[in-house]
Amino acid sequence: MAETIIMPKLGFDMAEGVLVRWVKTEGEDINKGDVLAEIETDKATVEVESSASGMVLKHLVDEGAVVPVSTPIAVVGEEGEEVEDLPTPEAETKPEAKEPAQTEAATPQPAPEPASVKEAATTPDGRIKASPLARRVAEEKNVNLGNIQGTGPGGRIVRRDIEAALEKGTAAPAPAPEKTAEKAPALAPLPAFNAEPRADETVKLTKLRQAIGRRLVEAKQQVPHFYVTHEYKMEAVMAMRKQINGMLPEGEKLSVNDFLVKAVALALREYPNLNASLDGDKVIRHGAVNVGNAVAVENGLLTVVSKNADQKSLRQISIEVKSMAGRVREGKVKSEDIEGSTFSISNLGMYDVEHFIAIINPPEAAILAVGSALEVPVVEDGEIKPGWRMKATISVDHRVSDGAEAAQFMQALAKYLEEPLRLMV
Repeated sequence: MAETIIMPKLGFDMAEGVLVRWVKTEGEDINKGDVLAEIETDKATVEVESSASGMVLKHLVDEGAVVPVSTPIAVVGEEGEEVEDLPTPEAETKPEAKEPAQTEAATPQPAPEPASVKEAATTPDGRIKASPLARRVAEEKNVNLGNIQGTGPGGRIVRRDIEAALEKGTAAPAPAPEKTAEKAPALAPLPAFNAEPRADETVKLTKLRQAIGRRLVEAKQQVPHFYVTHEYKMEAVMAMRKQINGMLPEGEKLSVNDFLVKAVALALREYPNLNASLDGDKVIRHGAVNVGNAVAVENGLLTVVSKNADQKSLRQISIEVKSMAGRVREGKVKSEDIEGSTFSISNLGMYDVEHFIAIINPPEAAILAVGSALEVPVVEDGEIKPGWRMKATISVDHRVSDGAEAAQFMQALAKYLEEPLRLMV
C-alpha cells in the first residue's frame, strides 16, 4: 500500500522547511532509511529519510518550495500502484523567488548558462547565496562560486548548479590563496585625519540567527535563571587524556569535552531534577540522559545530542560527537543528531575563554558553560606551584531547582573530573 511521506518537524519551534533538492526522482526505487530529499530549516540543511520501501510514485512539492511541517511531500509504494488523488500542499516559494528574474527558481530548472552570462546572486552583505551542501561540493571540486548562476530560491546556488557547470565544463576554478610574502609586510600607514568615514552596513539576519534570537529572548524573559560557578582541578583528566590518546589513531583522539560529556551524564544520574524540563505546573524528569553539545556553524550554532551518554564509553562519545559535528558543518545533519537533548553543554574552552555564562535552551532546566583548562599558578599547602584549572558555570531554571542542588551537582561533577577513573567503570 502506498505511503505518504510528510515534511518532518525537526526541532522544538520548526514551523516550515524549504525543500532544497529531491535526492530520489519519481520512478526510482528507494529503501526505508534511504535519503529521499534535502530540506533547509532555520537551523541547517537536513537529509530527509524515507519511512517506507518501494518506488517513489510521486513528488507532491517542487524543489525550492516552502512547506509547512506535517504536509505531504511524496508518495512511496509498489511499482504500478495507483496513487489516489492527494491535495496539492499549499507550499510557497521564498519571497525572493517572486522577483521577475527569479520567478521559476522554485521548480527544477535546466543547467544555468555559462558564468559569463550572469554573476552569482549575493546577500546584502556581499556573500554569495549558496546552500551549505553547495559550498562543500564547490570546495571539494575547486569551483569558484562567484561564476555560478544559481537556480535555487532567490538565485541561491544549490548542488545541481555546480554539478551542471562541471559537466558542461563552464566551472571556473576557485581563486588561489594569496602567497605569504617572504618577509613581514610593512606596517600600514595611519589613516589621515580627514579620511572619509566608512559607510554603515545593513546585514539581514539569517533564518538561523532569527531562530536563535527568538528562542533566547523567550528564555531570558520567561525563565528565571540563577548561576553557580565552580573551579575544577584538571591535572588528572589532562594526564589520562594524554595517556589514552597515545594509544588511539589520529582522528579518534579524545578531547577534554568528551570527558565533560561523560562526567556530566554521570552527575545527572545523581541529580535527575536537573535532567528535566518544565511542562506547565509539572517537572518531567527524563529517564534518558541525552547531553547536547553546542557546535559553532556559519552565522550561529546548533546543538548535537549524545544520547544515553551515561551508558557509553569515552571513545563512543568522542566518535559520535565528532561525526555529528562534522555533518552539521557540512550541511548534512540528520534529524536525530539535533533532537532530544535533556541537558546542554556550551564549551568555549577551545577559544581561550576563561569564564562565561550561557542561556538555558528551553524546555531544558539547565545548561553548563565551560571555559578553558588552563595551566595557572595555584596555592597548595602554602606553596605556589603550577596546576591545571577549569571554570564552569551552570545556569538553572529557578522554577525547577535551587542553589543548593545546583552546587551539589557541581560538586558531583568535580568528583568525576578530579578522579577520572570513575568515568571508566
